[in-house]
Amino acid sequence: MIVTDAWEPQVNGVVRTLKMTMRELQAMGHEVHILSPHDFKSFQCPTYPEISLALATRSAVARCIDDLEPDCLHIATEGPLGWAARGAALKRGWSFTTAYHSRFPEYVHARVRVPLNWSYALLRKFHNAGVATLVPTPAIIDDLKSKGFTRTRWWSRGVNLEAFSPEGPRLERSTSPVFLYVGRLAVEKQVHKFLELDLPGEKWVAGTGPDEARLKASYRRVRWFGVLGGDDLATVYRSADVKVFPSVTDTFCLVMLEAMACGTPVAAYPVPGPIDVVGDDSLGGVIDSDLRAACLTALNKPRKGVRRHAEQFNWARATRQFEQALVPLSAQSGLVPVR
Repeated sequence: MIVTDAWEPQVNGVVRTLKMTMRELQAMGHEVHILSPHDFKSFQCPTYPEISLALATRSAVARCIDDLEPDCLHIATEGPLGWAARGAALKRGWSFTTAYHSRFPEYVHARVRVPLNWSYALLRKFHNAGVATLVPTPAIIDDLKSKGFTRTRWWSRGVNLEAFSPEGPRLERSTSPVFLYVGRLAVEKQVHKFLELDLPGEKWVAGTGPDEARLKASYRRVRWFGVLGGDDLATVYRSADVKVFPSVTDTFCLVMLEAMACGTPVAAYPVPGPIDVVGDDSLGGVIDSDLRAACLTALNKPRKGVRRHAEQFNWARATRQFEQALVPLSAQSGLVPVR
């Protein structure tokens, strides 16, 4: 059983990661059940109406787990449903794994200025109670260890190399080059850092979010695409010259991989996430504290080399890492429950 506060119809990296992992686990012969807000009464998350938060008690979640009798329990998110599942597991003495998908303390700090040490203390309590916290990159593992997370374990990501390919249709452009942002339009993503850059050519943006209206009003010369998926998303990736990633709070971000799989280099800041995905030697693009310089230098990256860099990321390999971290629900872990 995978317990997650993030599920369809949300469009984000957590949902896509879980869907691809579920697909690969099933291909390996596992039966996978998702416990999500769809299984309970829920309410809209303040400032994120597309996100549903479950009204789930610990006992209600425990009953769901009892009914399914899973061999293993993975708690994917630290939302209300994740906390309820954690509480039920600790009360019953069940072993479980967790995952660190998002730099939630930085997100909250960017939006409402909650001190980072408060949020990290809460997340340490959540994750250190499990047998393993699955983390997408070595740089994030190092960062979490420095903050007192004690059971981190690497769980990488992959990309669909057939769906995202350099071969295929391209969009017409009014001028060159084209710099592209794909992702949520929210304050923690720092989209304005990209849009305010003095760059030649065009700026394109694909995505939606709470900052959409404000950004559209402030940057009128940008080409806006809204939410894209499937072939349309691959087309916009391969039509751009550089994929710009201005966020400093993401743990991985699949859009970087998708762009590189289409041969489009990434320009990003030298922070955890891009450091591991783009590469220390910047085979997949350019990382620089000067984002404008990164954008301009990335124009010179050979697209075939960028594609080759993306090919090392494989969903089957990543899912084997996930599988190997799982433990039987009734395993005696020797942990002292952290309530």
